[in-house]
Amino acid sequence: MADLSIDFAGIRSPNPFWLASAPPTNSGAQIHRAFEYGWGGAVWKTIGAPVLNISNRYGSLSIGGQRMLAINNVELISDRPLDVNLREIAEIKRLWPDRAVIVSAMVDADPQAWKDIVMMIEDTGADGIELNYGCPQGMSERGMGAAVGQVPEMCQLNTHWVTSVTRLPVIVKLTPNITHIVDPAHAALAGGAHALSLINTINSVTRVDLDTLLITPSIGGRGTHGGYAGPAVKPIALNMLTELMTDEGVLRSGVPISGMGGIATWRDAAEFLLLGASSLQVCTAAMQHGYRIIDDLTDGLSNWMDDHGFATIADVTGRSLPQMSTFGGLDLSHQSVARIDQNKCIGCDLCYAACNDTAHQCIDLVSPGGVTVDPGYDMRTNGRQVADTRPRPVVRESDCVGCALCANVCPVDGCITMVTVPSGRESVTWDELTAQRPEIAQSWAAMQAYREEVGIEIH
Repeated sequence: MADLSIDFAGIRSPNPFWLASAPPTNSGAQIHRAFEYGWGGAVWKTIGAPVLNISNRYGSLSIGGQRMLAINNVELISDRPLDVNLREIAEIKRLWPDRAVIVSAMVDADPQAWKDIVMMIEDTGADGIELNYGCPQGMSERGMGAAVGQVPEMCQLNTHWVTSVTRLPVIVKLTPNITHIVDPAHAALAGGAHALSLINTINSVTRVDLDTLLITPSIGGRGTHGGYAGPAVKPIALNMLTELMTDEGVLRSGVPISGMGGIATWRDAAEFLLLGASSLQVCTAAMQHGYRIIDDLTDGLSNWMDDHGFATIADVTGRSLPQMSTFGGLDLSHQSVARIDQNKCIGCDLCYAACNDTAHQCIDLVSPGGVTVDPGYDMRTNGRQVADTRPRPVVRESDCVGCALCANVCPVDGCITMVTVPSGRESVTWDELTAQRPEIAQSWAAMQAYREEVGIEIH
């Protein structure tokens, strides 16, 4: 059985699944219950500057009857008294010495303010500190949260103020509300950070009620931007994770990264690990389904690791990173085409509509001429098998560019697959090609000449 335990910047936990700093980690009673369920760690809901929260606090994105594809929150950091939080942190660590207890903190950009809060956190016996440089709502207007994370100089300075006065591992939580995630990561490392975590929530407005015309969530008839999280942000989180894990400066530092942003299943968790995360933080899924999801997360990940021969989390971490490339490093000669399994096709014609209207017009609707295609029991004909005379989508492979739009819109798993076929061209990347023949990137005439030379036809 796979060993799920981790050592993250000196912080040990029995599995890589931590509850992220958020409402699920608002109190000692909650975290105690989460640990009873089996969570490996928790990042305490951010403590620090005094705040007043509002209500309503949450909005969400639901599509096609699927609830909470993403959540939008306008909640601030902990509004519970600082002394209460600190007392409960100490109690939880005393009761659960084998679990990771990390305290998220946010104070004014002042060295004394940071020193004061850090000393208080150290006294609790907590395992580490996470510096919240990510919250995009409320606190950023006060010069904290994302206001620090978006300015590399401030990120470095604030981090230095903390690392210079504490013996605890310091994790810097990065904001995704920035053009280039690598810049604040470098700043955090220059400030002495022992680890990084990402992503925090994305600035957003999720919805306007078309009946009332109110922005949701509506707070006394007014709305504001909030932090966007949940399954819908996972691709953004994975991209930013790979940006860091393929950056030479981050790699040289050797610091671990705690990944979060849309982790709802063990499959999501495995993807984050494969792209370089070495601990995992979960929030929205727990808010939607409760702490009980930890069983599915640990069992699913463990079974998958067993199936693939991975003995430890370290064996998984970063295994897919060597595949990452810039566009210029991709093989221009690679050719794929779409193939449709007519035995699985339900005749919805979504692939045809998508290809014909918005892609490359290489799917035709072809009548089977009265020939039965996967006949089946039909209640309307008392079970008699009848010929299916509906036109069926058929790919013209000679014109297919392998864009894969049809495979993505098809509602039937495995009905449309992308199959690699010989292109007849020698392998070459854009970087290699333009180094050899720079005129191709400068002149359409040169580009066309090259296409004719190697047999590339654009229809």
